[in-house]
Amino acid sequence: MEKYKVKFLGLSHYQEVWEAMQTFTESRTPNTVDEIWVLEHPPVFTLGLAGKKEHLLFSNHNIPIIQCDRGGQITYHGPGQLVFYALIDLKRANLSIRKLVECLENGVINYLNTYNIHANSDVAAPGVYIAGKKIASIGLKVRKGCTYHGLSFNINMDITPFNYINVCGYNGLQVTQLKDHAIIPPFNEIANEVATFITSSIYGKGSLK
Repeated sequence: MEKYKVKFLGLSHYQEVWEAMQTFTESRTPNTVDEIWVLEHPPVFTLGLAGKKEHLLFSNHNIPIIQCDRGGQITYHGPGQLVFYALIDLKRANLSIRKLVECLENGVINYLNTYNIHANSDVAAPGVYIAGKKIASIGLKVRKGCTYHGLSFNINMDITPFNYINVCGYNGLQVTQLKDHAIIPPFNEIANEVATFITSSIYGKGSLK
């Protein structure tokens, strides 16, 4: 049996994808193949389960705010940001939640290494950083031993709305994106390449299944 499927969903509304992840997770069986969903969202702020609205610093905008069931505080999604949702059976994949976070982080770090960009993770504040600025954020939910939600990776986007929030609940934390550090190929090409790095990090070396 194949270990996983990768699905490229394009520009997809947050609420619809969130509900689809819940439905997938609720209905899956021990034989359901894991899925990695790769997509972009229209502009939206999302608050994690413990998200505090005081981390929204500026409210004079038309960007929707959705409180969801992932871990973490507030973040922003928008076009030009790659989102990877990890719908994974942790026991079958032989992963702890901490190990899955590391695999997601390492997938991005290893991809950035191909540009000779040095990036790092932080055990105390999950995600990926370049010189202290956050380029990828992680928030997960575990239900019935399976995960959903996942990772967002800033590629080539308008990062202005990040100035409206305490990113991931940290006062003064700045963000960055790939286009500020390298000459980048087309977005779809990046999506395919990063998907390969992330799935290899989670499931071991090999082509997309």
